[in-house]
Order: sequence, then structure tokens, then C-alpha cells
Amino acid sequence: MNSMLIPLTRYAQFDGRASRKEFWMFYLFVMLVTVVGYIGMGIGAAMGSDVLTMLFGAIVILFILATLVPFIAVSVRRLHDTDKSGWFMLLGMIPFAGIVLLVFYVLPGTPGDNRFGPAAPAV
Repeated sequence: MNSMLIPLTRYAQFDGRASRKEFWMFYLFVMLVTVVGYIGMGIGAAMGSDVLTMLFGAIVILFILATLVPFIAVSVRRLHDTDKSGWFMLLGMIPFAGIVLLVFYVLPGTPGDNRFGPAAPAV
């Protein structure tokens, strides 16, 4: 659980490197909370409760907004771990080019030091 929350403590740190575990555990955390929120919205909609649906919708929106900067920061640090510039994040704006980002996120980091600093600490 600790490795899921590390990017929240380094929420605006765009320099350095992030290990695969740090990135993917944070991604899992964000997806789990978002899915639980959507399930709550679905339950509220199935019950016909507009209040419950809107409450869970607001929670999901606030959570996504609160984790947006930490997610961008850990993504940039993950790219740094593979010795790529953080500007590669802009590939996500091109249709189907996000697959290239996925490949970079899955690749192992460069062993030892690279131009972005020492190897990512084992989490």
C-alpha cells in the first residue's frame, strides 16, 4: 500500500526517476478508486437516487483532479527512468500514439545512472 501512495508525496517532482512498480502501483490505486466511484454512481442510478449519483460523481471528479498533477509527474519520472524526455507525454495527444507511451512505461529502466539521475529507488 505504501508504494501506491509514494507519488502523492512527490506530487510535483518532475525530475528524477520512478520505477515500474512505483508507476504501476499508483496507476492501480487511481484506477481502483475511480472504478469504486463509478460503481457507486451506477448503484445510485439503479436506485433512482440523483443525490447519490451526483455525490459519487463529484467524488470521482475531485479525486481525478486531485491526482492529475501527481499522475503526470510520476509518468514523466517513469519516462526518465527509461532515458526518455518527459516531452514524450505529448504523444498521448496523437491518436494511437499512446501505444508508444505504454511501451515506454512497460520497458525496464536503464541500469545505473542516466542523464536524469541515479537509478530509481526500489520501493
